[in-house]
Amino acid sequence: MSSPQVANDLPYNVREMEHVRIPMPDGVELAARIWLPEGAEDAPVPAILEYIPYRRRDMTRPRDAVMHPYFAGHGYAAVRVDMRGSGDSDGALTDEYVQLELDDGCEILRWLAQQPWCNGNAGMIGISWGGFNGLQIAAMQPPELKAVVSVCATDDRYADDVHYMGGCLLGDNLSWASTMFAFNSLPPDPEMVGEQWRALWFERLRANEPWVVEWLRHPHRTDYWKHGSVCEDWNDIQCPVMAVSGWADGYSNAVFRLMENLKVPRQGLIGPWSHMYPHEGVPGPAIGFLQEAVRWWDHWLKGKDNGMDREPVLRAWLQDSLPPFTRYQERPGRWLAEPEWPSRHVVMQTLQLDSGNRLLPEGEVTNDKPRTVQSPLSVGLFAGKWCSYAATPDLPHDQREEDGGALIFESEPLEQPLELLGSPVLEVELSSDRPVAMLAARLSDMAPDDKTTRVTYGVLNLCHRDSHESPEELVPGKRYRIRLTLNGCGQHFPAGHRLRLSLSTSYFPLAWAAPEPARLTIFPSGSRFIIPAHQPHDQPPEPEFEKPEGAPPISQVALERAHNNWWVKRDLANDISTLEVVNDPGWTRLTDVDLEIKRSTREWYTYCNDEFSSLRGETLCEWGFRRGDWHVETVTRTVMTCDAEHFYIHAQLDAWEGETRVFSRNWNETIPRDMV
Repeated sequence: MSSPQVANDLPYNVREMEHVRIPMPDGVELAARIWLPEGAEDAPVPAILEYIPYRRRDMTRPRDAVMHPYFAGHGYAAVRVDMRGSGDSDGALTDEYVQLELDDGCEILRWLAQQPWCNGNAGMIGISWGGFNGLQIAAMQPPELKAVVSVCATDDRYADDVHYMGGCLLGDNLSWASTMFAFNSLPPDPEMVGEQWRALWFERLRANEPWVVEWLRHPHRTDYWKHGSVCEDWNDIQCPVMAVSGWADGYSNAVFRLMENLKVPRQGLIGPWSHMYPHEGVPGPAIGFLQEAVRWWDHWLKGKDNGMDREPVLRAWLQDSLPPFTRYQERPGRWLAEPEWPSRHVVMQTLQLDSGNRLLPEGEVTNDKPRTVQSPLSVGLFAGKWCSYAATPDLPHDQREEDGGALIFESEPLEQPLELLGSPVLEVELSSDRPVAMLAARLSDMAPDDKTTRVTYGVLNLCHRDSHESPEELVPGKRYRIRLTLNGCGQHFPAGHRLRLSLSTSYFPLAWAAPEPARLTIFPSGSRFIIPAHQPHDQPPEPEFEKPEGAPPISQVALERAHNNWWVKRDLANDISTLEVVNDPGWTRLTDVDLEIKRSTREWYTYCNDEFSSLRGETLCEWGFRRGDWHVETVTRTVMTCDAEHFYIHAQLDAWEGETRVFSRNWNETIPRDMV
């Protein structure tokens, strides 16, 4: 992770309130940490709210220390609130983005506006969950909320979130549910809540459920997912929005849609980064994102004419070609500025599929023989994570490891460089020999030495070919025309490189496989690949960003060596393949609160031979805290298996106080598969 330069000469001195209780109408109190610029009680200032469940006292403390005092040092009341049921707040957290969470958010804004140090105006900033609820609360139009910065978030909870993609069940659905299963098992800090910490802890433990069960019960785009999806009515959002993501993040598509569909002042920013704030961005280059945020707040909350309202609608990093690697520190490239989106400088160019494994310009196809593909389950072991967190080597490996089980189509070597900006689209005519099947499509940059770097990809549950709300099984043998939109990309292909399109019928564990193996027949004459070619033009000067800076970081001491890795293991004697993921930073001490933190997470994704009913995902989280005589740990484990008709979930939760196990519970759930 990049370390922003410390800004020691901020315009305001800052004082901090470590633990403030914000009352909700039902008597629950939420815990907040607040940073105020000196003199705010005499000259009230706007407030900036970050509202998430990730524990402001400990888990996000290092990140918060860099960002929020920086905002306060520029004349804002920076407020970091633990969501109901998290951190040091009362209550229980029962699911993502429930209406009570959003109502609490509006109540927090109302409370902020009434404080003597606030002038009544507020903004919201957040990454991931906080980016989601910033958009969702904006759609509720609380009068205090004047602008939003939404980082690594989505407008569509079904089509473009951690749960489902193209109607396919994502492996990250299990991974993320397991993370929240662990978070929801942790107690508040006794130094903040006093002797009631144990009672609050047991309230959480009793309320904790493995959310993966509920998410599996909603495999289609029902009202469950429409709630909180601001794309249901773009006009609900009436305040300015800055939307930010990175090409290695899972949420870059939302930036394009928000820029295209919102009717309010808006600005999109897409860098090379993973799921991180851009001032800490990896892969780099990181940018002075906090300075950009201050400029945004200064214009929309303080009314300064600083040109923010005249910035290009979209600024995007065009990535240079690189050999494939699982953990880049930097992605060379350059910034593009687009005054509008969709951009008139992006022209959709059509390539046709040819039975000779070629991608050809329209009208040049000479070989129209149908081709078939039935992929082994090994296709996907080198796909990396749906959303990179830059904590482990989680980017895709050389795609030649995957393409032996795929149907591939290659262009001729490029005579001129090619730039892509936006989402490629595959239109393919096909038939299936099974009623439920999936199609995965990957676009890669193939260098002259044949090293193949994935640029973007998409997956589609073919039962969802016409609708995510009302999917229909395929009729085996019937021909269908399918449209699959790949994730957006910004990529430079040098002359001499080739474009490679790879099609497969599995992509495990990034996406859970279909109930049984399926063979697809591809008809080239009815198939084409449409790419968003960015045309050279006289654009505004290339955007320039300052170097990352922030407030001074807090002291952290690693008590154990971190252990992060991915392993692909092949047991040839038993024909068992396993992807093992380890994210274990070891015990770490936060010096300023004299607290030691453990957060060890392991994941295993396994299959046997080519048996689709053998798929198995397992997660194990061992998290805890130590301070003096206080020592608590929780162990949460989730196992997901399947057959052709059902998913099976086994989950365990054990909580320990010192050497004594004080709580234990098991779950065994069976969820019918419904065309997934």
